[in-house]
Amino acid sequence: MQTFSVDNKNIVITGASSGFGHHFAGVLANAGASVILGARRVDKISARVDEINSSGGSALGVALDVRDADSVDAFLDAAEREFGPIDVVINNAGVESGAKTYAMIDEDDWDYVMDTNLKAVWRLSKKYTERVVKSGQGGGNIINISSITAYRTIKGQFPYAVSKAALTKVTEVMALEGAKFGIRVNAIAPGYILTDVSRVLLESDRSEDFRKAIPMRRYGEFDDLDGPLLLLASDASGYMTGSTIVVDGGHICSEL
Repeated sequence: MQTFSVDNKNIVITGASSGFGHHFAGVLANAGASVILGARRVDKISARVDEINSSGGSALGVALDVRDADSVDAFLDAAEREFGPIDVVINNAGVESGAKTYAMIDEDDWDYVMDTNLKAVWRLSKKYTERVVKSGQGGGNIINISSITAYRTIKGQFPYAVSKAALTKVTEVMALEGAKFGIRVNAIAPGYILTDVSRVLLESDRSEDFRKAIPMRRYGEFDDLDGPLLLLASDASGYMTGSTIVVDGGHICSEL
């Protein structure tokens, strides 16, 4: 078996209608996994599922609102009915409130971001852990998608940056507590890569300043995440838990 193989693994991905989740689904399916795509935009995930299946992959799309407990249960139920026990959960769903400071957001902004980026990760991970324990499958794997905003501070990223900083600690605590169930928990913290979430920033008049602050002098591409993704989703990371892999062209270690 190849070290980084995900052959015959069943992997669920939240927020899979666009951005990282949309890309991850294709990467993992091409590497041999069965992927279950979850998102509110059913038309978007249906199109991606058709692409994957028509290319010889194995994919299923299921409507999912990560902020709704019943929707999460239905999503996991559908995944297990179709493919069997879930090997990997990728908590990718994420939102932001726009380029706003703490003084600009209101309670709805705060709740929307925190419920999606943080509370939903706990909810789905808890429900997945309960299923792993009940099924006796012997273990599991959770991958959280964080951000370098957990480490670097700029204006106008509140409460997105707060949620991602908390997610890094969530990853560590879940790794500590999930180990007794055989569940590994790690995270990927991408740097600046153009997605629906980052577009407001990276296409602003500050774009060139941000690019120059990256030691490698370029924004990341989706493909830059493929290696870390396959590492964490495969058994190659069998002795890794509680780790966050930063993929940012050296951004967080750049000069002040």
